[in-house]
Amino acid sequence: MQPPLSATQPKPIVHGIFDVATWTVTYVVHAGAGTAAAVIDSVLDYDPKSGRTRHNAADQVIAYLRDHSLHLEWILETHAHADHLSAARYLRAQLGGRIGIGARITAVQQVFQKIFHLEDGFQADGSQFDALFADGERLRIGALEVEVMAVPGHTPACVAYRIDDAVFVGDTLFMPDVGTARCDFPGGDAQQLYRSVRRLLDLPGHTRLFMCHDYPPGGREVRFVSSVAEQRAGNIHIRDGISAESFVAMRKARDQTLEMPVLILPAVQVNIRAGQLPPQESNGTSYLKIPVNAL
Repeated sequence: MQPPLSATQPKPIVHGIFDVATWTVTYVVHAGAGTAAAVIDSVLDYDPKSGRTRHNAADQVIAYLRDHSLHLEWILETHAHADHLSAARYLRAQLGGRIGIGARITAVQQVFQKIFHLEDGFQADGSQFDALFADGERLRIGALEVEVMAVPGHTPACVAYRIDDAVFVGDTLFMPDVGTARCDFPGGDAQQLYRSVRRLLDLPGHTRLFMCHDYPPGGREVRFVSSVAEQRAGNIHIRDGISAESFVAMRKARDQTLEMPVLILPAVQVNIRAGQLPPQESNGTSYLKIPVNAL
């Protein structure tokens, strides 16, 4: 069982903003109007056809923060996403706050530094972020206490953020009718993912689990909040009674059928830099690399 968080803290208020283009949910977490807030898994709009970025999704987050007189204290990432670009740097420039991610982001940076043959000045030490969190580390969003839970498997650096009865699970879990994250990216590991998910499912049954994505099957409406009890009873990949061996076999077979995410190449290059575009070259333009036959 996980150690208890403070029993005296207020209940977190969670506001989810769904980005249709990337099927991503960005969360704003706070204790009420006029308090401190965190933004979890922000989105920078990116058009892969033109290479242009926009701030429509991030500006929705900013509007919510301002409408509720919230002070942005933390900009948190659950991992270096492969399906959308992070707006962390834009949010920090507009409103302040600190950008945080799991400490093992350095392992992800080291892998992709080689894949993209990044510039000599790129540092694979996590220094692009304001804070690197170890498993079990605690931080505060004003009166709210946050516990960091390492949940590797999808990537080595995946973390979940637990605030009272709310846990933000990143890509580790999806809604029960969608299942679990893929494990075939560099550094992914299905055995680790099984252990990580079971760690989450050892939390009390009423614990709310907030997904980073939803890919609704069968035309159902978008949903991105589940519970431990619901996942244990009905997750199609990892409900109670499914062994580690059968899960790993399923995950490996399924991952072989999946295409790479549309935005993985631009997204990872930006997200391992905490949402910063690559440095401008001598002509004043920033370039994203497309490695050929590398993934």
